[in-house]
Amino acid sequence: MPSYRQARLAEFLRDEIAAIIQRELRDPRLGFVSVTRVEMSPDLRHAKVFVSIYGSHEEQEAALEALQGAAGFIRRLIAPHLHTRHIPELHFKLDRSLEHAEQVARLLRQIQQERQRDESAVESTPESE
Repeated sequence: MPSYRQARLAEFLRDEIAAIIQRELRDPRLGFVSVTRVEMSPDLRHAKVFVSIYGSHEEQEAALEALQGAAGFIRRLIAPHLHTRHIPELHFKLDRSLEHAEQVARLLRQIQQERQRDESAVESTPESE
């Protein structure tokens, strides 16, 4: 479980990085990107920045590459606002939790439809005596 300081810094970084991506980065490879969460290392020197990117697999990879390329620029913009000894290295990761949730929802809908079909099939068959 992250410490209070890790959690506070992660929340701050999530908000700041999201704002920087939205306002400062002008890379055309960045489509619709949202920062979903940030995980800090115990020594606060590394931050895994999880992002959700709307688009095809190729567009997601291109956007992730653009973000990783802009990591130094983002760190420089964040540095004046941090009161820590070290500015964390940013490591961008694709957050697939939304895709996973969508897949689970799709499977649940499919199961529900199959149950409804089975129930209607049972109701439509004549009762045997």
